[in-house]
Amino acid sequence: HAPARRKFSRGLKRKPLALIKKLRKARKEASEHEKPATVKTHLRNMIIVPEMIGSMIGVYNGKHFIQVEVKPEMLGHYLGEFAVSYKPVKHGRPGIGATHSSRFIPLK
Repeated sequence: HAPARRKFSRGLKRKPLALIKKLRKARKEASEHEKPATVKTHLRNMIIVPEMIGSMIGVYNGKHFIQVEVKPEMLGHYLGEFAVSYKPVKHGRPGIGATHSSRFIPLK
């Protein structure tokens, strides 16, 4: 995790710091034994730090905000890892031109 360590050694920039402040505020406003309000963000490259545990974060995937609840085992990972930005391929039947034998299939 050398890139992550280097990022933190160089200090938190303005936008990630703003996200942490919003998370603190959301946690403070939530009552005890209640999940804090979701904080939306585009910062997919933000590394999850211990202070974020238990927070609800809406991570933008390019189309929607995917709601992520931060758990202790997520520490050190990027927020973007938990909001998939593409739709996994569901393979159907192979089309025309997929194989050499498909040349001999009549085109109806």
